[in-house]
Amino acid sequence: MCKNIDPTAVIGEGVVIADNVTIHAGTIIGDGVVIADFAVVGRRPKLSPRSTAKKDELPPLIVGPGSYIGSHTVLIAGTTIGERCIIGDNAGVRERCTLGDDVVIGRGVSVENDTTIGSRTKVQTGSYITAYVIIEEDVFVAPMVVTTNDNFMGRTEKRLALMKGCTIRRGARIGGGVHILPGIVIGEEAFIGTGAVVTKNVPDREVWFGVPARRRKEVPAEELLDFKEE
Repeated sequence: MCKNIDPTAVIGEGVVIADNVTIHAGTIIGDGVVIADFAVVGRRPKLSPRSTAKKDELPPLIVGPGSYIGSHTVLIAGTTIGERCIIGDNAGVRERCTLGDDVVIGRGVSVENDTTIGSRTKVQTGSYITAYVIIEEDVFVAPMVVTTNDNFMGRTEKRLALMKGCTIRRGARIGGGVHILPGIVIGEEAFIGTGAVVTKNVPDREVWFGVPARRRKEVPAEELLDFKEE
């Protein structure tokens, strides 16, 4: 029944905190949040001296009302999580991230620092969302997707100015096991087939797949978010 809750944490009404949860200083937990066993909430990061992440002082973690934080999940300070989000077991969300409302982060997903994820987006089990990624609203990211942000893999100082994650626009769908190269833009409502390696920008509402991924066809009208039967 052990809980370690810093006295400066702000806990809303109707919050459920399971066994062996740690809530760090200043963390703000909205009304009706559920935090499962062994979660670590609002911890400050420990960075390597060679880390490229910013080392500024961080504001507290904010978890919006009605959200669920899974077992053994780690949420770092400086991040804001919207209302009614679900963060699955063993997931991690690092500092300076922003998650909109109704976001789902699946089991074992890693969301690195300085990433934005729009409302109603789902990131499924085991995916890796690297630092500096932008994912807009209503995006679907299937299991085991890998995003990257560094074409030089740590060997030159030149990489620091060029480091950039991908941008996935509203309503895009990314199939299982897809790899997305640094700086790639995937357009609105685009569809990336399973196992693709995306090396070029993908226009809006196109279907791409293959290694490397190539255009195959348009996304059918009835598959678009705003489609209405006449």
